[in-house]
Amino acid sequence: MLVWRFWKLGVGSSLGVGSCGIEELTLFDVIVCGAGPAGSVAATVLARGGARVLMVDRTRFPRHKLCGDTINPGALAVLRRLGLTAAFESAALPIDGMIVTGEDGVRVHCAYEGGTRGLALLRHDLDGALAAAAVAAGARFEEGVLVRGPLLEDRGRVRGVILAGRDGRDIRVPAPLVVAADGRRSRVAMPLGLLRHPRRPRRWAIGAYFEGVAGMTAFGEMHVRSGRYIGVAPLPSGAANVCLVVAGDAAIADPARLLLDAIGREPELRDRFASARMTSVPSVLGPLAVDAAAAGAPGLLLAGDAAGFIDPMTGDGLRFAVRGAELAGVAALAGPGEPHARLGQLRRREFSRKWRFNRAVRALVDHGVSVAVAGRVARAAPWILRRAIAFAGDVPASRAPREPGC
Repeated sequence: MLVWRFWKLGVGSSLGVGSCGIEELTLFDVIVCGAGPAGSVAATVLARGGARVLMVDRTRFPRHKLCGDTINPGALAVLRRLGLTAAFESAALPIDGMIVTGEDGVRVHCAYEGGTRGLALLRHDLDGALAAAAVAAGARFEEGVLVRGPLLEDRGRVRGVILAGRDGRDIRVPAPLVVAADGRRSRVAMPLGLLRHPRRPRRWAIGAYFEGVAGMTAFGEMHVRSGRYIGVAPLPSGAANVCLVVAGDAAIADPARLLLDAIGREPELRDRFASARMTSVPSVLGPLAVDAAAAGAPGLLLAGDAAGFIDPMTGDGLRFAVRGAELAGVAALAGPGEPHARLGQLRRREFSRKWRFNRAVRALVDHGVSVAVAGRVARAAPWILRRAIAFAGDVPASRAPREPGC
């Protein structure tokens, strides 16, 4: 049972057969918008706590989403602790560490120590497993349902969501609490002014799958250059996930050419991709940077990318998503008071050091001089970069790589 019986504030809503497929008179304690890792984890935690949860997503599963297809050790630890890895862990590929290269031949090879590992897994498999876990916990999941925006009281409090009905009419679905886990362009958080795109940096990501890439190992790769970086991750099928993050809006025009040209210019990658074949149409996402002004608002909690987009270079976005979603569930179930204020405190306590780290990484990649200086530091003292890799991956301090360890 819930510690705080917040559903007493709710009212019923008949959604009808011709609307979004929810036919009976229904009453929900929480509506979770978005069924990615953040939404599914939040729905699972809330349903396990006794809440009546409706989780909606605009797409239908299985779905593709641009992602590095890796789970770092910190994210994996959260999912294991929540008992959510059994459905996919055996089919995933263990990731033993990271290889980071810079300009002028800088190369740092870092293995996670003490048996710590990450995983590589196609994102649609991970999303499907986590959504199924939410349903198993008792959440109701409706696919193909578009959230148009928040349902507001006169005083501005969020008291539900507005859904797009299949007959063209909007459907107002009330609930005492909404969790916005619907991405970096959240239709719930954006209208309330909770998210913004900073003026700088303005970067785009282009991702595609390749077969026949030579020299793949059980290590993820990050090739950092001035104004761009390329991530390469091995997959269980033997294919490779390749993602280019580049400054400017050029990615929109011809993403496939931009991706292939970037690979061809890199001595670290050119020969390895000589016989490789791109097996998917490149996906494009951007501009990437999104900052959140708060952890939510009265009646609303933010989770996942809707709580702020984390630069892909650190590989830490999934950990922010799943741990942040767990904290959203904790904040909602904790007792009287405003959950969004409680969530803000929990997120600051949990993430403040990582936020500073991610902002520093974002600023570094945006400036060519900083990349060059960082490369010289890495060449002279590679242990500094190894420590940064361990911190980004949430490798416990006792297991962090020591010089000359990696």
